[in-house]
Amino acid sequence: MSEPAVLIRSLVSADDERRDAFVATHPRGTTFHTARWRRAIERVFGHAPRELGAFDGERLVGVLPLVRTPSILGRSNHVSVPYATYGGPIGEQPSIEAALVARAIAVARSEGVGRLELRCASDPPPNPGLVPSDLYWTFRKTLPMRVEDVLAGMPKKARAEARKARERHGLRLVEGTWYLDDLYRLFIRNKRLLGSPALPVGLFEALRDELGARLLVHLVVRERQPLSAVMSFVHGSTLVAYYSGSAPDVDRDFSASNFMYMALQEWCVAAGLQTFDFCRSRGDSGAFRFKEHQGFKPEPLPYRYALIRAKGLPSFTPSNPRTRGLRQAWTHMPLIVVEKLAPVLSRYLA
Repeated sequence: MSEPAVLIRSLVSADDERRDAFVATHPRGTTFHTARWRRAIERVFGHAPRELGAFDGERLVGVLPLVRTPSILGRSNHVSVPYATYGGPIGEQPSIEAALVARAIAVARSEGVGRLELRCASDPPPNPGLVPSDLYWTFRKTLPMRVEDVLAGMPKKARAEARKARERHGLRLVEGTWYLDDLYRLFIRNKRLLGSPALPVGLFEALRDELGARLLVHLVVRERQPLSAVMSFVHGSTLVAYYSGSAPDVDRDFSASNFMYMALQEWCVAAGLQTFDFCRSRGDSGAFRFKEHQGFKPEPLPYRYALIRAKGLPSFTPSNPRTRGLRQAWTHMPLIVVEKLAPVLSRYLA
């Protein structure tokens, strides 16, 4: 594969402004491709960037966000992008994206990492030797033009639950980044129940600081009681619903999550957004089934891996039966211990 006549070099902080301008206009650019995301990761975890840019003279024509992350099982890896659903190369031409990946593979080999991970949302690069994964699916929907059409367009059972949550239980959706603490309290408790270490609250704060008005926090309340919450990112005309949490039993008693995502879509329509991105889930998970229940259709995520020193794909996931004992032990940890361990363990769970 011949490399196009562009210069591939490491991106530095001086490139941040034009890098984010390029990402904002690229059809496959996401919040996760921005320098803002990288700065938040650096600030909280200290992971070293390995990001690459393609230049035609002084003009930026391609970006590959990339971060070196430590592994709890051994060698470090290069990930595009850690703590994110989407990543991979974006360029003005497929040949530019292939050149970025070729350089990334060369860098990964020179550093002796375990693997290079490309979390592509679509159109994976054609570089030979990349290994596919079928673990994750994503859920995206074009929003209707009118607010009232959100509820009308939901499957019958989900529509009935959302209507009952609003009319019988009096659930309301409120918005503001001042609800970040409420979100984190719900988020960390949910992660413990799932047997998974939570991310530190510092990441939520860093993302708020870096993304500004592009970051939203919505809270579902019944009277004054917080039931569930979600952090979302706005990129162009798309809202990405990302970190979330719910109080115990509120889905069973009040259909809180069902209501939250219905009401969040209504909020998007009222705000003039066009696409609702429900992000990734494993195909064997309850989250996958919940999103289908809401009327979203799954799309496979074409993640790609270059195995450098590693023998295979990542296996330290909830899908692996060998992690069951660790997950069960985590559910019994005192909450104060879970909070203190979150910053330590999450460095290795990118």
